[in-house]
Amino acid sequence: MGLIAEVAVQNTAYHFDHLFGYLVPEPFAADLQVGCRVMVPFGRGTVLRQAVVIRLLPAEEAVQSSGLPLDKYKSISAVLDKTPLIDRHMIALAEYMRDRTFCTLFDALRTMFPAGVNLTTMASFAVADLYRDSTEFEGDVQIIVDYLSHRKGYVRKKIILSDLGLDLDSDILENLAKKGILQRDYDAVRTVGDATVRMVRLSSLIGSEEDLDALPEKLTKKQRAVAEELFRIGTCSVKELCYFTGVTETVLKGLLNKDVIEYYEQEVYRRPYDIRPTGDPKPILLQEEQQAAFDGLTAQWKNGGGVSLLYGVTGSGKTSVYLRLIDEVFAAGQGIIVMVPEISLTPQTLDLFYQRYGDTVAVFHSGLSAGERLDEWKRVRDGLAKIVVGTRSAVFAPVRELGLIIMDEEQEHTYQSDRSPRYHARDIAKFRCAERDALLVLASATPSLSTFAAAQSGRYSFHALRTRYGDAVLPEVVTVDLCKERSAGNRSSISRYLLAELKKNLDEGRQSILLMNRRGYNTYVACESCGNVVTCPNCSISLTYHNANRRLMCHYCGYSIPFSRVCPECGEEAVRYSGSGTQKVEEELAELLPGARILRMDADTTMQKYAYDRNLSAFRDGEYDIMVGTQMVAKGLDFENVTLVGVLNADKELYNDDFQSMERTFDLITQVVGRAGRGRWSGKAVIQTMNPGNEVIRFASAQDYESFYSYEIGVRKAMVYPPFCTLVSVGFRGAKQERVEQAAAAFLDLLKERLGDANDIRLIALGPMPERVVRVGGTYRYRVLIKCRFQAPFRKLLSELLKDFGRTSDAKSITTVVDVENG
Repeated sequence: MGLIAEVAVQNTAYHFDHLFGYLVPEPFAADLQVGCRVMVPFGRGTVLRQAVVIRLLPAEEAVQSSGLPLDKYKSISAVLDKTPLIDRHMIALAEYMRDRTFCTLFDALRTMFPAGVNLTTMASFAVADLYRDSTEFEGDVQIIVDYLSHRKGYVRKKIILSDLGLDLDSDILENLAKKGILQRDYDAVRTVGDATVRMVRLSSLIGSEEDLDALPEKLTKKQRAVAEELFRIGTCSVKELCYFTGVTETVLKGLLNKDVIEYYEQEVYRRPYDIRPTGDPKPILLQEEQQAAFDGLTAQWKNGGGVSLLYGVTGSGKTSVYLRLIDEVFAAGQGIIVMVPEISLTPQTLDLFYQRYGDTVAVFHSGLSAGERLDEWKRVRDGLAKIVVGTRSAVFAPVRELGLIIMDEEQEHTYQSDRSPRYHARDIAKFRCAERDALLVLASATPSLSTFAAAQSGRYSFHALRTRYGDAVLPEVVTVDLCKERSAGNRSSISRYLLAELKKNLDEGRQSILLMNRRGYNTYVACESCGNVVTCPNCSISLTYHNANRRLMCHYCGYSIPFSRVCPECGEEAVRYSGSGTQKVEEELAELLPGARILRMDADTTMQKYAYDRNLSAFRDGEYDIMVGTQMVAKGLDFENVTLVGVLNADKELYNDDFQSMERTFDLITQVVGRAGRGRWSGKAVIQTMNPGNEVIRFASAQDYESFYSYEIGVRKAMVYPPFCTLVSVGFRGAKQERVEQAAAAFLDLLKERLGDANDIRLIALGPMPERVVRVGGTYRYRVLIKCRFQAPFRKLLSELLKDFGRTSDAKSITTVVDVENG
């Protein structure tokens, strides 16, 4: 009876998500494997959708289990992959993600596909046999029928419309297909092709140099030299062969016409970085604390893995510990994934790995082109690269024989995906390591509270580095009260004390880093006459003034307008800007320190590919004296000549509507303070704040994580926040505010109704409430917050609730998203 493929189909609604069975046509049966992508006709229409094969079953077994007769099964239309994109381990991971992030199975699988293998479905048309050569039509319809009557097979839509001079957006072909005049077919085209190089070799007719003499047409001197070179080397690219033999491609074409050589295409890998041999890497010498941590981690890896926290103050040498650990795992032939936040993936980080491990390193991050990301993925899949260094997406790398995953700066919020599936890379790493008996190392100077709590309770092993490496000491920290600065008449972003220290640093030839975690020139614009704040028409957020282009811009949706002094509300010429961003700080520094060379680092100055890398390299080479920027300058940077750092507004994140605001403020201040004094000279940090007595500011100034943890964990326990619960946010999105709020309320009512039948599930439900920014890009956003124990009974309840809600009228035109926060 053949085979039935059970597949996960693209673009199915969550409430309709399950495996769908399709008959495998005989031509595909021999080669089709689990993990391959296929095209299948889905739904009542004939539109093709992409799907992934999850199981292959004998047809008799599938019919018996489903109760569906064999003739009711649709057939697979096309097989898209010669070899599987994913293996059984990744399918198990996708099922885990579906259970915990409430996404469809295909969406979970899609996160594992390499960039560049995405497909574009393209329509092609042919004239129906009944109407071939027909002359019964008029106008454009007759022209199309005549055109296709003289073509064999199907022709792509774009080619038809272009050849006939018709509007490329026209639906005329689709309309004719609906009437039966045309037939329509679909095929899938990869968005990025394989990179190839044209190669040349001797043809099968030439087995020896004697065969050259036997040719009917004598070779020229240059042609013979090329042929003899190919006898020596076997094969070569066309470009290199011309270079080595000093001939032009015309000579090769002559050999091609005489059947002496033949061309062929060979796949090559696009490499994102130029790797140059640097000799043997420097040996790593560990101090006592580091050696103890290394010994403990190595023993844990050898004994079946698990999870470990490597905690260490800034500059304590955590990187040296895990590099030594990577040496051990690599020598054992196992694969390694090293994850870093996007802002820490600097040339300095990559150089460190390339110097030590050379071409066995692959890089995964969004700054690469789709082709580069595809080829790096292939190198990992094929076993050519054993070490992957990258950002969040690197956790899905198809590493062979996985032995170790390292998450550097594990507390960073960028490890949490902000679109479906809304996974946290830490959870994915834990699952992969548990399945392969591998070791997961979470490294940080400011670990998340949930991670530190797990280490304190013994669920994770714990290794601490409490002193800086070598003779380096933690920087001296000075807190400046901005209220006193304002009282003294200083309205600048730079306090008098910080300015004096910057001047001193310049005189001594040292460098400085200043943190202002807001880009733009001014943070908002308001009318002094009527008080109106100029806001984005698409988002409930004020516009930011950018001096470079004299425009007001929205940092959420990209909306922008020219700046005007005239108030759009009252018409008075009284609009003024307030607050400071990186552009304004750059301008103030130029006025206060006219001789200083200033580098601004924010999203506006690092938009171009490799701009971030170039700027950091220039700063490291001493081309700039002061670097001012957003949080991208706070972490992962190690410059020996930086002896002064300044936090220009330590209060910015402190009072956000977020239970993690205190933790994030502590983390940001601690990390940027840690950039100072990492080399031969001692460092100093200046923290400017309106609240010098705030507990979080005091703990961060002292670089005292463990005291901060003791303080904040008490607050979390009293308020029942993670890690004492899991916080689940069910979000509702839509174009009409009233409908969105109504949908959120209906969902909450349904939840309360279901809880009456689930006595074993305890939770606290809050809401519905608007998001902190209620409108973004014209879409209104509300949410219901649930404090719960994220165990199987609750997950089952929420999954069923989301599916049932998706079938109700309240869910119509509403998008539902689920965020899970463990703290």
